[in-house]
Amino acid sequence: MGVFEQLRLEGKVALVTGASKGIGAELARAYAEAGADLALVARNRDDLERVAASVRERGRRALVLPADLTDLAAIPPLVAQTVAEFGHLDVLVNAAGINRRLPVLEVSPADWDFVVNTNLRSVFFMCQAAGRHMVARQSGKIVNFASTNTFRSFPDLSLYALTKAAISRLTATLAVEWAPYNIQVNAIAPGWVDTPMTATMASERKRWVDQHVPAGRFGTTAEVAGLGLFLASPASNYATGQTFVVDGGFLAGSGWV
Repeated sequence: MGVFEQLRLEGKVALVTGASKGIGAELARAYAEAGADLALVARNRDDLERVAASVRERGRRALVLPADLTDLAAIPPLVAQTVAEFGHLDVLVNAAGINRRLPVLEVSPADWDFVVNTNLRSVFFMCQAAGRHMVARQSGKIVNFASTNTFRSFPDLSLYALTKAAISRLTATLAVEWAPYNIQVNAIAPGWVDTPMTATMASERKRWVDQHVPAGRFGTTAEVAGLGLFLASPASNYATGQTFVVDGGFLAGSGWV
């Protein structure tokens, strides 16, 4: 198989959480272009239907699965419905995520539950549900989402940062446990990317990003999707347990002084 053929996903089925917008939606479209059928998970059905339409425009099948991932009882049926519809599951992408900016001294138990249950607990149990199917099939790919906050700290982001650091370690642990079953588990750590979440940033913070990222700008969802496609494809069969940074060079050093 040639190198470009290794990036194809014909015959594959991918389940993407957070698929209604941002990076999750971009990955769903990229996987469809590469030949995969998609199960799309998020809270909002209308947004999911729009992404599903774009998947079908690319000649692939799409299954819309509205769900609240903080409800653990909702997670196993997502995998079961995907397998019932398509026959199997090859790729899980955990792209759903939220943030709540608060100083540590102001974080309440409700704030903790809001962020941790979405960003970490749901990812753990999505991996568990998909992993049971993948272990039985002796094959699978899981792509989780960490962040540059996994590696570098900023004020008011304690909840977000701790969940993303935990995702990186969870990814490595799953990779070690499931390598004997031909399952590769990796994470992507984006820097600042133009998404609905970063659209709410204050203008002075956006200027700070432009001045401190060596690339001099925010990234695009398409620039993350290329790595996401690699990690879901046979081209990454010997890559596992890694957290891959896509940040315009930010962690390497500041672009301006």
